[in-house]
Amino acid sequence: MTSPPSILMFDSGLGGLTVFREIVRARPDAQYFYLADDARFPYGRIPEHELIERVLGIVGNAIGTHKLDLAVIACNTASTLALAQLRARFKVPFIGTVPAIKPACAQSHSKMVSVLGTEATVAREYTMGLIREFAQGCDVKLVGSAWLAAFAEAELNGNPASDEAIAAELAPCFITDGARRTDTVALACTHYPLLGERLKKLAPWPVDWIDPAPAIARRVIDLTGKPSLQKGPPASITFTSGRTPSPQLAKALAEYGF
Repeated sequence: MTSPPSILMFDSGLGGLTVFREIVRARPDAQYFYLADDARFPYGRIPEHELIERVLGIVGNAIGTHKLDLAVIACNTASTLALAQLRARFKVPFIGTVPAIKPACAQSHSKMVSVLGTEATVAREYTMGLIREFAQGCDVKLVGSAWLAAFAEAELNGNPASDEAIAAELAPCFITDGARRTDTVALACTHYPLLGERLKKLAPWPVDWIDPAPAIARRVIDLTGKPSLQKGPPASITFTSGRTPSPQLAKALAEYGF
C-alpha cells in the first residue's frame, strides 16, 4: 500500500478507543473513521443471530459510505460472532479482536490465568476453542463481568463507578491454589483498558494485564505497510444513536484526537 490508508474502527461503544489509540501511534498518517453502535450497547444482551445481522448491516453501510482500505472490529463480542461473515461478504480486509489467551498463557509463570470479558464473550464456543488450543498447561478461569463495560463508558462521561463496584467485578479473577495464585489477567473486552489504572489499584495483588491493542496495531502495520512521514487528517466519530457528546465526553474524546 503506497498511500496512507483509510481505516474504519468499529465497536459497540467507546471501548474501541483503546485499540484506536495504539493504531494511531503505529499509523499516524492514516484517515480514521470511528463508528460506535451505542444505540444497542451493550452487545452481550442481544440474541446472536440478531447481533450478527446488525453488525453486517452497520459495517456494510460504512463500507458503502467510505472508501476503506481496512476495517478493525474493536469488539470481542462482535469479532467472535461476526468476523467470519464479514470477511465472507465484503472485500475489505478485516482485523478482529479476540481474547488474548495465547499470549496470556505463554507468559504466565504460575500457570494460573484469568480471562476477564463480558458475560457473552466468555460464554462463546470461540473462546473455549482458544483455551483448548492455547492454554499450554495453564488453568484458565473465565470471568464474565456484567458491569465493567458500562462502568468504563460512564467514566468517560464523567460518572465514575465506586471502587467497591469495580473491585466486586474483579474479585473472581484472583484465585489462590496452595502456593500458586493468578498472575496474569487477559482483558477480553476493549472497554476494560479504559479503567486500566483503577484495575491495577483495586487488584488484591499485582498481576500482568494483557491488553490486545498493541498486537492489533502491529497487525495493521503488517497489512498496510510502514507509515509515511505526514500526519493524517483529523479522525471522525459517529454514534448510531445520533447523540451529541456531552461536554465531559467531548473533552475525553479530544484527548484521543477527535
